[in-house]
Amino acid sequence: MSEVIDRFMRYISVDTMSAEDADQVPSTPGQMTLAGQLADELRSIGAQDVSLSEHGYVFAVIPATAGCENAPALGLIAHMDTSPAISGTDIRPQLVKDYDGTDICLNRELDIWLRVAEFPDLARYKGQDLITTDGTTLLGADDKAGVAEIMTAAAWLIAHPEVAHGKICIGFTPDEEVGCGTKCFDLKAFGADIAYTVDGGSLGELEYENFNAASGKVSIHGASIHPGTAKGKMKNALLLGMEFQSLLPVFDNPMYTEGYEGFIHLDQMSGTVEEAALDYIIRDHDRAKFEEKKKTFALCADFMNRKYGEGTVEYTVKDSYFNMREVIESHMYLIDNAREAMEELGITPIITPIRGGTDGARLSFMGLPCPNLCTGGHNFHGKYEFTCVQSMEKIAELLVQIVRKYAN
Repeated sequence: MSEVIDRFMRYISVDTMSAEDADQVPSTPGQMTLAGQLADELRSIGAQDVSLSEHGYVFAVIPATAGCENAPALGLIAHMDTSPAISGTDIRPQLVKDYDGTDICLNRELDIWLRVAEFPDLARYKGQDLITTDGTTLLGADDKAGVAEIMTAAAWLIAHPEVAHGKICIGFTPDEEVGCGTKCFDLKAFGADIAYTVDGGSLGELEYENFNAASGKVSIHGASIHPGTAKGKMKNALLLGMEFQSLLPVFDNPMYTEGYEGFIHLDQMSGTVEEAALDYIIRDHDRAKFEEKKKTFALCADFMNRKYGEGTVEYTVKDSYFNMREVIESHMYLIDNAREAMEELGITPIITPIRGGTDGARLSFMGLPCPNLCTGGHNFHGKYEFTCVQSMEKIAELLVQIVRKYAN
């Protein structure tokens, strides 16, 4: 196996699934385990100023080559955690050599298949090598593929000092999947002027737009009365929760949206007749439409309180992150350089909006312009996740090519 794949296989063997609503960073001990391993590996390949913070952030530097000391310091960032949406414990990757273009059996015992009809992107990989799950866990390409690609590029650059480059700052972060990837990120310690996250999808993806994002929480206070004597007295919090959902625009639902279209998504619902809770995420690329969605959310709660009594519905809306395009538009050379590097390697650039978020969005608003690069993975956060070996190898080359762009 190539170095990038060997690294990837080692990294996914460590369970780094992050946890929602944890009160510490990193949220799970496995992330610190992998962070320690990465710090040791960076030292072993010759990186300098390697550090591991108490919160699990791994930083390292490859110093500028002679004559390039005044070039901008370029950051390369990936996250170590995997999504809590599905288990990341005991991942058993499967290597599909010379993929023949047909359906892939992930788990014969459980009859789980990766089918071309459901995932038509598979067809483009005929003749290449794929890494899949065994159908019981996610794979971890989000974002251990990015970690492996950065590590491989770093090792190559250190081994080839004749290649001119400015200062390179490497960063591996915890808890991106639960929205805390930049919570304890020390920009000064990291030391970069500009950066790229390596956290995207298929080969060629280049992203500098993401959703504006907020979370919405609704608490409904009902009145539980014995159903035999409930007439005129009972307020069923579960039914009121269903009514609240029915007031939201029907087509502002992720199952009906794509591209730049936003949504209001009911993510969790629980409760009893007495109390119910609904958790939402609110998303839109357009800031004005985003604000309008938050206003609609509030108006629905206000209507319910007028109908059923003040205090029946309590709600909070909390902004999570914003569209990095607002920042990157002033630094479009980051996109131009990445696109040129792709074309020089025969990669077709695919500039597309992220229908989600990335550490790069928050970092951009913190003062570090940071668009997003591809990793080669598909179907993140689920048992049908897979990545392409040749794509990952090419992306490691791409990172070296991008680094060269900033030598002067």
